[in-house]
Amino acid sequence: MVKREAFGPEFRWGVATSAYQIEGAVREDGRGPSIWDTFAHAPGRIKTGENGDVACDFYHRYAEDIALIRSLNFQAHRFSLAWPRILPEGRGRVNPKGLDFYHRVIDRTLELGLEPWVTLYHWDLPQALEDQGGWTNRAIVDWFAAYVEVCARAFGDRVRHWMVLNEPTVFTVLGYLQGKHAPGRRGLANFLPAVHHAALAQAEGGRALRACVPGAVVGTTFSASYVQAAGPTWLSRMAAAHYDAVANRLFLEPALGLGYPWNSAPFLHLLRRYIRPGDLERLAFDFDFIGLQTYFRQLVRFDPLQLGTWAQEVPHEARGGELTAMGWEVWPENLYLLLKQFAAYPKVRRIVVTENGMALLDTPEGDRVHDPRRIAFIEAHLAQLLRAKQEGVPVEGYFYWSFLDNFEWAEGYRPRFGLVYVDYPTQRRIVKDSGRWFQAFLG
Repeated sequence: MVKREAFGPEFRWGVATSAYQIEGAVREDGRGPSIWDTFAHAPGRIKTGENGDVACDFYHRYAEDIALIRSLNFQAHRFSLAWPRILPEGRGRVNPKGLDFYHRVIDRTLELGLEPWVTLYHWDLPQALEDQGGWTNRAIVDWFAAYVEVCARAFGDRVRHWMVLNEPTVFTVLGYLQGKHAPGRRGLANFLPAVHHAALAQAEGGRALRACVPGAVVGTTFSASYVQAAGPTWLSRMAAAHYDAVANRLFLEPALGLGYPWNSAPFLHLLRRYIRPGDLERLAFDFDFIGLQTYFRQLVRFDPLQLGTWAQEVPHEARGGELTAMGWEVWPENLYLLLKQFAAYPKVRRIVVTENGMALLDTPEGDRVHDPRRIAFIEAHLAQLLRAKQEGVPVEGYFYWSFLDNFEWAEGYRPRFGLVYVDYPTQRRIVKDSGRWFQAFLG
């Protein structure tokens, strides 16, 4: 069994959340609509027909929720700022009540001895900007940089740790290629410009933070899955390499000054139509840390019908292992292998696991929620993290996803990731056995 002491005194332990998934109060105090407000209210978009209008009501319950984080002995509180709460039209007019809310959240976090780790963009683009093209409009690079500057000047005196984007591969693939997430667009004509503009914004956001916040620790976060070939053939290995280029390298390598991985996934050469002189240099930014977010591996096989990557995922349920409530395979070595893969880049000097967790269909028994499978998941993944750390990987923190059960995007409220159970009709909180496990582990 892993022990906290094995990770060292400087290792940071935290929990993570995002604004749209927990805040609620979508029409209060001047907040403008986001693409997720629009998407969630469109019929058929959310599997359960639900939306984030109320979510966990964190907007009104933040003080006691942050106290609950502290009571579980965590050191850091990762949360995101809602762009439409701060800039209701996405640019221009600043909403003072939006700033006031995050001032209160940050002050409460600090008052309780927790470190605030702030994510600037966790998918809730202002609908007003989507109406002008959203991430497909090159102007969003400047819109985003201006938003970052507003946040940096407002909160930079108390926030040291920042993350620019949350999982750009996910919000561009699911939102602009496959249409499964907001804003529900499809096709390469939407995906490719969204990728390039998000990659530019990632770097420009970092530069805006550095200019406004002396001493800021600036990172960004990437979704990642260790990619394995399902067979020994050259075609399977080629498919795995192509899939890896999109899943794990698409936004990381431009930030490291290596450009897009188009030689590994040739269809990415289509990005060239959106690249202007000087863009490839602008993509690079020297992040202080890389946030690694992972839940499962990807096992892929060659499929000639999958144009671009030639890769088809082997269904998780066909792999024969344990599955989460999201239908994801539980395979803890995924974390170890990804940490080694990311650490192999010379310019990746620090890694923080900014998301990792397990969704289950938890049900309370009185005032307890028993989730032994989640505890086993955590222990197994921490063992793999420690294995990588002991082999020299510069991993410096672990944030469990998520602190609370929450609105799980297109899946609705059914899958529960939290260490704390939320009874949505009453908003009652119940610390699960996994939360109690962390409380003892970190105590």
